[in-house]
Amino acid sequence: MADRDSIRYVLEPEDELCHEPDAASNYNESMYFNVFDPRRKIGGWFRLGNRVHEGYAEMSNCIYLSDGRIGFMYGRPKIEHNRELRAGGMHFEVVEPFEHLRVHYDGKICLLDEPLQMANPSAAFKNNPIVDCTVDLDYRGIAPMFGGKPVQADGSEIPVDPEKSFAKAHYEQHVAASGVITIGDETWDIEGFGLRDKSWGPRYWQAVHWYRWLPMNFGPDFAMMISIIGREDGEPRRSGMVLQNGVYTLIEDARIESTWDENWYQTNLRAWAKTKDRQFEVEGRVLSMIPLRNRRKTEAGDSLVTRITEGMTEYSCDGKTGYGLSEYLDQIVDGRPVGPDVR
Repeated sequence: MADRDSIRYVLEPEDELCHEPDAASNYNESMYFNVFDPRRKIGGWFRLGNRVHEGYAEMSNCIYLSDGRIGFMYGRPKIEHNRELRAGGMHFEVVEPFEHLRVHYDGKICLLDEPLQMANPSAAFKNNPIVDCTVDLDYRGIAPMFGGKPVQADGSEIPVDPEKSFAKAHYEQHVAASGVITIGDETWDIEGFGLRDKSWGPRYWQAVHWYRWLPMNFGPDFAMMISIIGREDGEPRRSGMVLQNGVYTLIEDARIESTWDENWYQTNLRAWAKTKDRQFEVEGRVLSMIPLRNRRKTEAGDSLVTRITEGMTEYSCDGKTGYGLSEYLDQIVDGRPVGPDVR
């Protein structure tokens, strides 16, 4: 294993495009975008992950409406190459690396009055209306890039175990976004802020025991991302960054305390984050929630279940109000999420 102190991160403009896939059967190349309009109280996130060796992409489209409804669509459309991120009606376009990207979607979406029904997706898709949906959003970077591909001090790649990998390279960036979202006969002009990321390399959703991921924006000059990633043994990894006036400051330590409902879905949270300069205290209130899952069967025949709860969240920090996501991933063991903070 590489010495953490000897690792450096490499990121080039061409990394915004698709890479030559690794030989690993579970190679994944994905992009993700979210946006939250603070005036309309509407948000959404959009993801495409090419699993080219497995012959399909993972496509997700999730839109939070101000009245509590959520539109959601997921699919595994077939793909034959990894030359672009375009599948299932969704397309991510790189106009100018690190500066300007576009998200397009033209397809169907399931419109849920009661989004918690998605805990049983087959019933949710069967019992709720499936309507037309289009998304056209322009994304502009308001921050530097955070992350990249970790390499040794001499530039050589760091080996990864495909069975235990979530990604070999990953980067994020806070953004501003504008455009139009249409669901059925309703249309909204969107003007807001969010975060985007990209990763590539071998991925199993079961490679991470649990995590808590809080991307949030308070405007063009103040944003934050808090990440706590837990392992089965050992201390969780606590990281992230704070954006202030166009500059990122790294988070050196963080804690998250959550309030849960009867299904162990987060409803409120308090977070604390420490940089080299100061400490930040954040409060979050989940406005609407959708529970999602990923299932995989191992070669030995064991069934593995990963739950990801996606909450559009209103945040407060330093007297400012912002919006973003609280994304909690847990492996499910004996019917219960494994995160040690779950009560």
